[in-house]
Amino acid sequence: MDTVTVARFEASRNRLASLAYRLLGSAADAEDTVQDAFLRWQAADREYVEVPEAWLTKIVTNLALDRLRSAKVRRERAAGTWLPEPLLDGDPMLGPADTAEQRESVTLAVLTLMERLSPVERAVYVLREAFVYSHAEIAGILGITESASQQHTHRARRRIAGAGHGTGLDHASARGIVEAFVDAAASGRTERLVVLLTDDATGSSDGAGLGLAGKPVHYPTPARIAAALRAGFKPSPAKRRLAGGSPSIHAAVVNGCPAVLATVGDRVAGVVVLELRAGKIAGVRSIATPDRLGRLTEQWHRQERAVPLIEAW
Repeated sequence: MDTVTVARFEASRNRLASLAYRLLGSAADAEDTVQDAFLRWQAADREYVEVPEAWLTKIVTNLALDRLRSAKVRRERAAGTWLPEPLLDGDPMLGPADTAEQRESVTLAVLTLMERLSPVERAVYVLREAFVYSHAEIAGILGITESASQQHTHRARRRIAGAGHGTGLDHASARGIVEAFVDAAASGRTERLVVLLTDDATGSSDGAGLGLAGKPVHYPTPARIAAALRAGFKPSPAKRRLAGGSPSIHAAVVNGCPAVLATVGDRVAGVVVLELRAGKIAGVRSIATPDRLGRLTEQWHRQERAVPLIEAW
């Protein structure tokens, strides 16, 4: 393949990876999907490809839909062991963030709620909200009618409405929120945490940080969240062994939301993402499964880091 043809694909790689990530919720699966699209690009008769960007968008979208429809993926997600993969602010895979809709479409809250959509609804929602394709363009990409595209968009918006609030924070604002959260969690007083939470706040964990990898834990009330956080933020030799050392605690922005990162050496050992609504925390999501933190760790290595909130926990 000549260098011009490769360069044309590479110019679209980040946008395609962002599209695949939003559709799949997994950076690793998104990278594999984009690589599969590159192989299709290599094999294509490019003389008949009038608009490469449109052709590649269609290929990536449909490859991602094939993954979503696969029996293995359906089993994993139906079993409740699946959680979106968190990405650090500045990661090119997060893609466009110029509008509120684009920022919200990549939050863990929205990526999780998109599990309730059919694969086609998910694709229509992402193409429309995050990449601003017209219904006519979406119809061409997915092989549906414009009317069907409009109906899918309406249903998806109704199911996801309001889930991504609290995005678009600068790092200083995010650090202030995380500092208050860490201080309250480390105090051992649940009432300090409850004050920071909305009345309908919910929490979830992948269980890995609790020694329960593959067994997600859900906390349905502010009191349950506060009790879990109080226990989780209390240091112990057993927790340090589980983490592989004594972690440093950092403030960060992950998927557009303020987040707490626990790092051991150069490795991110866990992340707690805080979803905001009206200045309070409406959702707390904790992820510590190593294969869900690989790309986040890579991006962490590349960033200039502020002073940790806690040097050694």
